Amino acid sequence: MTLNVKGYAAFAAKEDLVPHNFIRRDPRDNDVVIEILYSGVCHSDLHSAFNDWGGAKYPMVPGHEIIGRVIEVGKAVTKFRVGDYAGVGCMVDSCQHCKPCEQGLEQYCEEGNTLTYNDTDRHDNMPTYGGYSDKIVVTEKFAVNVPDTLDLKGAAPLLCAGITTWSPLRHWNVGPNSKVAVVGLGGLGHMAIKLAKALGAEVTLFTRSPNKEADARRLGAAHVVLSTDAGQMQDAHNQFDLIIDTVPYVHDLNPYIPTLALSGTLVLVGYLGDLNPMLNSTPLILGRKSVAGSVIGGIAETQEMIDFCARHNITSDIELINIQDINTAWQRMLKSDVKYRFVIDIASLNA
Repeated sequence: MTLNVKGYAAFAAKEDLVPHNFIRRDPRDNDVVIEILYSGVCHSDLHSAFNDWGGAKYPMVPGHEIIGRVIEVGKAVTKFRVGDYAGVGCMVDSCQHCKPCEQGLEQYCEEGNTLTYNDTDRHDNMPTYGGYSDKIVVTEKFAVNVPDTLDLKGAAPLLCAGITTWSPLRHWNVGPNSKVAVVGLGGLGHMAIKLAKALGAEVTLFTRSPNKEADARRLGAAHVVLSTDAGQMQDAHNQFDLIIDTVPYVHDLNPYIPTLALSGTLVLVGYLGDLNPMLNSTPLILGRKSVAGSVIGGIAETQEMIDFCARHNITSDIELINIQDINTAWQRMLKSDVKYRFVIDIASLNA
């Protein structure tokens, strides 16, 4: 079956996205075909299309925060029926036999997972294309069930921003007795606050912007610390079991390490690359403190997060846009001019 798809694509670095018709791979017996309803807009979409990280493959159809409706199932599919709502995140396959995959940690696949876009299908060598389009084909194992009680528009960013912050919260066993701090209030940061609060933690926001306080408290933060205020930073020493650092650019981690409690961990989820200046090891050694990293979550953990959000009525704060406005949205995103995630109404492809 030939699956003709409409979408928007980048054809070169730094160029606007434009309408693009293309063909998806043929569905296999364990695949579902999903009619995409909403696609979240992530900073990594822009960086990938602009080739900021290298390795861009054009034409590129971005988008890895996908919510849609199942319109076809393969004969071996047991997880979905036609009409079900489904979500697809940052990856659509993995080797399935390495140690991380066997543990349900496909995001750390030793052979490399297959990304939702800007990658190559490991079975038929077809290019992968993302959610800025009207349909997607994916193996049922890499799609998650989405309860219809969730607001589907606000649920789309859960597939990246949500799971990226949920995974460290779960790995470091955050619960009612935990004190959690979040560095940065954006797409990732606002989800970290919501999820940590719902897990029962006492949540603090570190921010450079005094005008973020009211929104942070609305989202669930009990405290706000201005990171440029030396007195406030001093008062925060030895408090936090976990700090989730969502800042997507190079910044100094040293001011935050003393605010960790004994055996506390600062986990980086927002920035890939070299970090300068170097870490001062003194507070690490004297307080048995750690700096770690984390990236999205496995499929089972993603399903757990979606179900948790459905029970607690948690979705992302979004601004819904038509796909024709995506280039303007990207420019606004570079200026942090969104609270807190753009989501594309894919129905607008037919406008």
